Amino acid sequence: MKIEQIYTGCLAQGAYYITSNGEAAIIDPLREVQPYIDRAAKDGVKIKYIFETHFHADFVSGHLDLSKKTGAPIVYGPTANPEFKSIIALDGEEFKLGDVTIKVLHTPGHTMESSCFLLRDENGKDIALFSGDTLFLGDVGRPDLAQKAASMTQEELAGLLYESLTKKIMPLADDITVYPAHGAGSACGKNMMKETVDTLGNQKKMNYALNQPNKEEFIKAVTDGLLPPPAYFPMNVAMNKKGYESFDKVLSNGMRALNPDAFEAAVEVTDAIVLDTRPAADFAKGFIPRSISIGINGDFAPWVGALVKDVKQSLLIIAPLGMEEEVVTRLSRVGFDNILGHLEGGFEAWKATGKETDTVDRIPATQFAKEFDVKAGNVIDVRRESEYRAEHVDEAFNKPLDQINNWFIDMDANKPFYIHCAGGYRSMIAASILKSRGVHNFKEVEGGFKSIAETAVPKTDYVCQSKLQK
Repeated sequence: MKIEQIYTGCLAQGAYYITSNGEAAIIDPLREVQPYIDRAAKDGVKIKYIFETHFHADFVSGHLDLSKKTGAPIVYGPTANPEFKSIIALDGEEFKLGDVTIKVLHTPGHTMESSCFLLRDENGKDIALFSGDTLFLGDVGRPDLAQKAASMTQEELAGLLYESLTKKIMPLADDITVYPAHGAGSACGKNMMKETVDTLGNQKKMNYALNQPNKEEFIKAVTDGLLPPPAYFPMNVAMNKKGYESFDKVLSNGMRALNPDAFEAAVEVTDAIVLDTRPAADFAKGFIPRSISIGINGDFAPWVGALVKDVKQSLLIIAPLGMEEEVVTRLSRVGFDNILGHLEGGFEAWKATGKETDTVDRIPATQFAKEFDVKAGNVIDVRRESEYRAEHVDEAFNKPLDQINNWFIDMDANKPFYIHCAGGYRSMIAASILKSRGVHNFKEVEGGFKSIAETAVPKTDYVCQSKLQK
């Protein structure tokens, strides 16, 4: 028996590859499935089952493509109702995989169909729990995402989650290894650990949700402080439940290379957003006017989902040379399949034709320190509220990036201002959005708050601790 966690950091997502005596199972596969097929061929095993812990909201699973290409059935837990052929398992039902057994544990609460998969070895000993979004390391799945579908409140779903955990998970042995669907950085929880594997015994000791004195306190604890879910989540659920375009087709469309003239024509005749995925530093030096910067080397896909929101929105891509396929792949993972093509030769090809370009006025933190006037009140901090509350520039306004569509409306476009985040990734996204909407009278601080803090004079109140959000 072999268990391999295939962890994708940019999504904070864990897929699992399990083999035993010539047979394999995949749990919660990513959208692009050829790597699983290639791995099974290399290992000389047949993919027998594809297990889905629930209808995922934060990414589009590869279950349909993988099933079509391998013939392996898709297995869900009780109450799932997908619009394609699959096995809807009973609570407690067991599936043989080589010499081992995978048992279905129905654990509703995060969603109604949420299930965990308990792996038993050839001797019947419980070895591992693939806990999906029911149990994370340090946290449990948020109970607010399935309210509408379940016709229940988040408190009612949290109550179901409590019952699932106390009756199905907590009685299991402490030495079982827990393999969750997500880790730190995922929007599916609020307190996840950076580690991606742990023992159930350790989680029983240190997971706040598993240490509440009763059901009422559990409900309060897991529903407290939940941020609004990203807007694209319901659309990903629908794709996972109803079906989607083959990844091969999406990749073929996205890899369509458009020369600068063809790219410009596509911009003019379609409603496509021009998505520039180069590093922030490159974007600042030059970009196609009204294009949006979301760099591939950051939390790329989640930010596209949070800001573009509608997965059906058509996109035209500018990518670092050689990264076009990676960009298309990551977009498809969160359901953005309507990719019309990419700029052949990248931004440099566009620039070489003499076509119109724009720049962002990006300044180093040292220059910001010289120009900064605390009385001016003209600094916008686009970090999360929790980051701002921990430490921030004196008299800065906290306007989180994910809320830019709300706070942009009240901006005075004629008043000069500075904008920063933690390190420069999010502030460049914000800068590109502002410029696309006609706001140009600002400077973006390179290196963000980290660089600003390093230039501060300690004896001044230039950097303030725990200042209330404005």
